[in-house]
Amino acid sequence: MRITRLLAAGCVAGAAAFGTIRLTAQTTPAPAPSEHRESKGPSIEVSFAQAAHAEPITGMVYFAISADNKTAPIQQTDPDGVPLFSKYVEQVKPGTAVTFDGGFRGHPLASLRDVPPGEYWIQPFVNVYTRFPRADGHTVWMHMDQWEGQDWKKSPGNLYGDPVKVRIDSSSTAPIRLVADKVIPAITPPADTAMVKRIKIQSQILTKWWGHPIFLGATILLPKDYDTHPDVHYPVNYIQGHFSLRAPGGFGSGGEFDKLWLAPDTPRFIYVTLQHPSPYYDDSYAVNSENNGPYGDAIMQELIPAIETRFRVLRQPWARMLSGGSTGGWIAAAHQVFYPDFYGGSFASCPDSVDFNYHQIVNIYKDANAYYLDGNAWLKVDRPSQRRPDGTVVLTMKAENQYELVVGDKSRSGGQWDIWEATYSPAGKDGYPVRVWDKETGVIDHTVAEQWKKYDLLDVVRTNWKTLGPKIGHKLNLYVGDMDSYYLNDAVENFNAFWQKAGDPKEMGEIVFQRRAPHCWGPRAPELLDKMTKQIDRYAPSGADKASWRYK
Repeated sequence: MRITRLLAAGCVAGAAAFGTIRLTAQTTPAPAPSEHRESKGPSIEVSFAQAAHAEPITGMVYFAISADNKTAPIQQTDPDGVPLFSKYVEQVKPGTAVTFDGGFRGHPLASLRDVPPGEYWIQPFVNVYTRFPRADGHTVWMHMDQWEGQDWKKSPGNLYGDPVKVRIDSSSTAPIRLVADKVIPAITPPADTAMVKRIKIQSQILTKWWGHPIFLGATILLPKDYDTHPDVHYPVNYIQGHFSLRAPGGFGSGGEFDKLWLAPDTPRFIYVTLQHPSPYYDDSYAVNSENNGPYGDAIMQELIPAIETRFRVLRQPWARMLSGGSTGGWIAAAHQVFYPDFYGGSFASCPDSVDFNYHQIVNIYKDANAYYLDGNAWLKVDRPSQRRPDGTVVLTMKAENQYELVVGDKSRSGGQWDIWEATYSPAGKDGYPVRVWDKETGVIDHTVAEQWKKYDLLDVVRTNWKTLGPKIGHKLNLYVGDMDSYYLNDAVENFNAFWQKAGDPKEMGEIVFQRRAPHCWGPRAPELLDKMTKQIDRYAPSGADKASWRYK
């Protein structure tokens, strides 16, 4: 979860700004309720230089305001960060000023009028969108991942300008002109080594659906002495989670995982991290979706076969393990549920909500509002979305969701709540996800919520237990802290209540809660490797190779 906290900050550097011509760019037809029209104070004009981008741009134009420039203002934005303001534009030409004197959004301040008078650093940014003529008949504009992991702040091809020191005062009417005149450069993937290999393929399934080239990838960590044992095939751990080009386990950093991986008594596995960013997020959630498209099919029919053809994987269900935490925890559990015959065990830590009666702490089926607690007509009590292990609230549902709305409307922020909507919701008439709740007010649409049930893992498992139980009961394992930072333990509690009463099969995977542990608690590398090895030893069929890959 919370990719904005997991990914490193993008690059910003600076040079001089250019002059602009004042001309209001095209915007969405009607401002949403949170958009403001300024009657007093300065307007902000943002343009981009032709040298940086010669063609017209459809996308999001931003500026961020900070009291300091120790870190570039754009990099300081977040749900609890410095003020960010945005405006959606269509086919704006180089040199054309996008004027922020009306029809824009802001967070955490809704209006420039809310900025106290004073001197600030202000920085422009342009998030470039791509046109996708999808196979379902919809044409949408989204940010195309450039193998950075759908992070607009560091995505190659996006534009930015130098932070500029200005005075903001409600009595001033002179426009503040900013220019995005620099381009974020392409990312150079890490080089392969003797034990770490990377592959990247164009998915024909997804390219056809999106109407634009879509790529999948994987980073493979080979076991010690892989090349000197050419006849050995190995069990595999498919590690799920956020986009990363790092070696699985952080191998190569010289830490404890390196010692474990190279130790003489370590069982020899192949570890694989998968890369499948979508136009909505750094991770597709690895399932078929009306908005994301057939990522489940692409991963199962294209990416995994490409890995298992190139590397010596034991291509049997009992030898395929799943693991992951948070987003990866949900995927690890979901793939075991949706593809029960393909994998032999799933070890999911701190998974995103496995029961939508607790979508974090929102019951999407019964609650009236996602932002406020039900039950008091006279007092609005904000729902929290993040806490510390002692219960101290760090963020609210409203703050996180409304920040995403500033970053991108129509579920285009690349944020956590928007990817859940893009994954679980049906596509609307305009081709974008139908909101499960109003992003402005938090009012829940229960008709949409009912359509999320096909991804509600507890509902799927409970409804199909007679057929699923014998296939996954002994394979599925869940781990979570009982003070998970994002309240994810509550859904696991419901899953555990069902698990305890499910009955047949008699052998069941474990569900473990750790007292006072935050996000993301779960088995660490030595314990996890031991659990996967024992899973293979216990459930591999008679005659299976459980010995050759244990060499020293």
